[in-house]
Amino acid sequence: MKQIFNPFLPINEYVPDGEPHVFGDRVYVYGSHDKEGGDFFCMLDYVTYSAPIDDLKDWRYEGVIYKASNDPHYPEHRYMYAPDVVKGNDGRYYLFYSLADRKDCSFLMSVAVSDTPSGEFKFLGYVKKPDGTPLQDYIIFDPGVINDNGHIYLYYGVWYDFDEDPNLTREESIAKQMDMYKKSREEIENTEGGVMGPVVVELCDDMLTIKDKPKHIFPIIYKGTDFAEHQFFEASSIRKIGNKYYFIYSTYNQHELAYAVSDYPDKDFRFGGVIISNGDIGYNGRKPKDRLMRTGNNHGSIECINGEWYVFYHRQTHKTEYSRQACAEKIKILPDGSIPQVEITSCGLNGGPLVAKGIYPAVICCNLTNGNMPHSWCTEKRLPHIVCKNDERIISEIENGTLIGYKYFDFNNVNEVGISVRNCDIVPNGEILIKLDMDKPPIAKISITDTPDWTSLSANVNVPNGTYPVYFIYNGNGALEAKDIFFK
Repeated sequence: MKQIFNPFLPINEYVPDGEPHVFGDRVYVYGSHDKEGGDFFCMLDYVTYSAPIDDLKDWRYEGVIYKASNDPHYPEHRYMYAPDVVKGNDGRYYLFYSLADRKDCSFLMSVAVSDTPSGEFKFLGYVKKPDGTPLQDYIIFDPGVINDNGHIYLYYGVWYDFDEDPNLTREESIAKQMDMYKKSREEIENTEGGVMGPVVVELCDDMLTIKDKPKHIFPIIYKGTDFAEHQFFEASSIRKIGNKYYFIYSTYNQHELAYAVSDYPDKDFRFGGVIISNGDIGYNGRKPKDRLMRTGNNHGSIECINGEWYVFYHRQTHKTEYSRQACAEKIKILPDGSIPQVEITSCGLNGGPLVAKGIYPAVICCNLTNGNMPHSWCTEKRLPHIVCKNDERIISEIENGTLIGYKYFDFNNVNEVGISVRNCDIVPNGEILIKLDMDKPPIAKISITDTPDWTSLSANVNVPNGTYPVYFIYNGNGALEAKDIFFK
């Protein structure tokens, strides 16, 4: 039986910031491209994957669709941040992206074009004003593009809380913005609403020239508004559902994707809610301190595929934010237009639970916590994490109290559950509890002692047929690594 799990691309692939688009009878996912174990964001050239709209278990690698070296500002700017792709009025496909280096925020909005959605794309030019000068109004960052019945709208921007930080004077806020964004004092002070925040501008059919001035789509002073707890940070994305415009974005909390709704493409957006958190924060009231994974930045969007709606997002690995992997979950859009928050799972696009038979990579866990997981990178701190060692993708630094969770598995006459482990850097001595319900006793226990090489350990179980989450919890001394879980 063909199945798929999160992350839904090959386990050694890192394509964050996913923008899913249905073109013809296939769905394409465009995103940044992180290096496994890299030391900065978006170190690799763009690639894309696609799948038939009626079989989301069958993803095909389309190859490198665009190289950073194609941009005239390469190599002084070599990192291509989150892109988006839209079909133009001429039937061709346009890739929008921004280049940056390790010090500066991006400064130009680049455009490339292809005759097919799978590329290769060729550099076209930079988004510009009618007089031919490059568009540099506001902060050029994270494009989102839509073709709305022939009208091409480009969204972009980023926001930091300099103006709302009570510890900063206005002068200090301006100084920080000048340094970070390489903006003049005059531009910062004279731009209505400030240079930060989400903005929109309409493009001409040439996909390069703006028709009018960019403008904010909602106020960026959030105190006292319905955006107050979920302020815009980055990751602009836009979808039209019926006659409503849905603006999907990463909040200042970073781990979550939220949405705002309007009757118009360029104004009057109101906060809608949170769609997903890569630590399940907020889901069923979960607090940040109880996050179920190490959280970090999040970026993605929603798409209707073969009549069903999905959210695409990314997770963190390698104890940094530089090796992020694409994940997806099914969502619902209710009759009132709202989108309830969904939980992160291991089964993702599978269309149902995974079959509890055979071997699965341990790294498809959707919960990985020691009870005190941090936000953002933490390379110096010991904590359970997904990593690549010797070309193996494993979970490392499994210490006392670590929970590794998978949602969900379909149990049907399962007699044995196991896990493949070895010593980490400290010889372990303890036991692994196997649970299907965190509020109930374990269904089995596995004793752990010195295992210098990969060792498959299992326990007999007696479980009624049904769908369950599966949790492995280590209690003991030392530290473990895990490679596989299995069912018989």
